[in-house]
Amino acid sequence: MGTGCVEIKSGYGLSTEDELKMLRVIRRIRSTAPLAVRATFLGAHAVARAYVGRQAEYVDLVCNEMLPAVVREKLADFVDVFCDEGFFTVDETARILEKGHELGLRAKIHANELAVSGGVQVGVAYNALSVDHLERMGAEEIEALRGTKTMPTLLPGAAFFLGMSYSPAREMIRAGLGVALASDYNPGSSPSGNMRMVAALGSIRMRMTPAEAINAATLNSAYAMGLSDEYGSITPGKVANFFLTDPMPSVEFFIYAYQTPLIRRVFLRGEEQ
Repeated sequence: MGTGCVEIKSGYGLSTEDELKMLRVIRRIRSTAPLAVRATFLGAHAVARAYVGRQAEYVDLVCNEMLPAVVREKLADFVDVFCDEGFFTVDETARILEKGHELGLRAKIHANELAVSGGVQVGVAYNALSVDHLERMGAEEIEALRGTKTMPTLLPGAAFFLGMSYSPAREMIRAGLGVALASDYNPGSSPSGNMRMVAALGSIRMRMTPAEAINAATLNSAYAMGLSDEYGSITPGKVANFFLTDPMPSVEFFIYAYQTPLIRRVFLRGEEQ
């Protein structure tokens, strides 16, 4: 469907063995796929069932066993935490991000999906490359992101599938923030990797112009993966990732007529797929 870069997160194992297994699979995908692949360790996606009622011990496991093992095998580019109501607190998140920083992993954050959690602020404090979800955002969160290098990444596919409120993209853009769009492709809350649909939701539900939505799904999302120097736009010197469409009356048609089959040829790294 034209996607040339993906970030893949672990976080569905919640044990050292299973998290490492997922990250090793991501490493194999990275070595064989024409896509550019970034790997994110999300062992703090939830508390493992064996640690229910003992959340502090699970945080210890993430910090003292999982993270060092991930770094020893060079399996991840980033460390991520689900900082939200019912998941990990700001203090627990800070501890995990601090450990990741000590080990050389840049932060990312899952935050503000369920409540105004403080996740945006702790992400900014640790220079997170992106803060993801952000369905619950107020003026304080938007202000915290102003002037930082942290990219707010919006996941409208999850809001669509779960019937949640959509991120306030228009307010963020009006405040001068860049925003990225991502699919959140996963079996539980957003079972679609169709980025054209994601961009359409950005325009139809989050009041982004089609040009803003395309920029958010390409250059800004490349930035949110640390890849914008080489990907995200058709620019001399960048990797030749692009697709060709049938003739269209306008760019807007590509976004709003999101079910009309238009993509005809996809090129990744200059090779037709």
